[in-house]
Amino acid sequence: MYRKIIKPLLFSLSIERAHRAVILLLRIIGLIPGGRWLLHKCYAVEHPALEREVFGIRFANPVGVAAGFDRNGEAFRELAAMGFGFVEIGTITPQPQSGNPRPRVFRLPRDRAIIHRIGLANRGLETSIRHLRKPHDGVIVGCNIGKNAATPAENAPADYLKLFRNLYQYADYFTVNISCDNACRDGSTHTREQILRILEPLFDFRRGQNQYRPVMLKVSPDMPDEVVDRVADILLETPLDGIVATNGTYCREGLQTSREALEEIGNGRLGGAPLTRRAVEIVRRIHTRSGGTFPIIGVGGLMTPDDVRAMLDAGADLVQLYTGYIYEGPGLVGEICRALIADEERRRAEAAKAEAEAKAAAAAAPAEASDTAPSKTADAAPGTPLPSPEAAAGSGTNAGNGTAEGAGNAKSADGVSGCGDIPAGHSEKSPETASGTSGEPAIPAGNAPEHPGKQA
Repeated sequence: MYRKIIKPLLFSLSIERAHRAVILLLRIIGLIPGGRWLLHKCYAVEHPALEREVFGIRFANPVGVAAGFDRNGEAFRELAAMGFGFVEIGTITPQPQSGNPRPRVFRLPRDRAIIHRIGLANRGLETSIRHLRKPHDGVIVGCNIGKNAATPAENAPADYLKLFRNLYQYADYFTVNISCDNACRDGSTHTREQILRILEPLFDFRRGQNQYRPVMLKVSPDMPDEVVDRVADILLETPLDGIVATNGTYCREGLQTSREALEEIGNGRLGGAPLTRRAVEIVRRIHTRSGGTFPIIGVGGLMTPDDVRAMLDAGADLVQLYTGYIYEGPGLVGEICRALIADEERRRAEAAKAEAEAKAAAAAAPAEASDTAPSKTADAAPGTPLPSPEAAAGSGTNAGNGTAEGAGNAKSADGVSGCGDIPAGHSEKSPETASGTSGEPAIPAGNAPEHPGKQA
């Protein structure tokens, strides 16, 4: 239905108008009694094999919505009802900002991609808090936070801290978006010093809270490999909880869209199928560099269940959809979940078969040994006389003097488990945890455990 009716209608509109129509429709459905229940019945797939525990939070499934789709937190409950395991809202900035001039989002149908230069357009901190105050028990919400475009780089840490303090009681985890505005490149924003200037005030604030909120760092696919390694090293050396990889790319290589069309579109981040390979490479590199001990959320170019499999195999613990959701529709989440269930059931069946074969082989081994045991009478050489009863009786005095030779010594080795520390369990949000207003700091009593997700 989506591909034959809904998608042609949406693609007849500009991508931003189509996006606003989808958000509005979801909000209307959420206002209808039983609306979210109906969405859940139509789209959600549930199965124990899909459940994941990552940085101390239990996810119903590993497929989430990437930041940018629900920028202001307007429809996260409806998106969760449609089967997403979590929703990351934002990017949120302290003050509202309109972003770059329109048009600023473009479809590339031949490449199954989009180019956007929205410029972190959102309605600001106050609006997001107003939406997040609505009850959303059971819905895991991440907040993607960034600085206002007008904020000088030297004041950026204050923007991030203001957002972190005031959203702390409403979010389940945070993603720090260090990418600069979509009109520029990322090279200057990924130095170690600048990243730590942003992150350290957040860690200091978190130490004074009763509840622990994981902090993730979002990185760009355009970073050279040595910068990727630098970010992974920061992950190892600080209380950072994990990485979100990746954002959109400025690369235009290998596209089927004509060069003239791309020049007419102009600058912007590219997301979709052309990004898949690089996003998987970065996830694999960070996973290898960090020893596989830190959570990674894989995002970028996930258009099919096979793309998700590749991302998970590369080391991602969770994944997020955006462009794939635009092109394939809401049914993509269910397709991915069913594919993951089938994979898990296949692995279990193979493991059960291997175990049964091992047991059968072990049971057959003693029988084969008894069948092949040598017989004294049968193995006697032809013509060799057997001892007479009298001779046997005469040798009975020495029969009890034999000793067993070469008794084997049993050796045991203690197994060493490679398990790391288990993160502190995700606790219920409490209004007393942080201030409910955007301008007031919230520092409740008590100390949160520092970085429960890292291995000792």
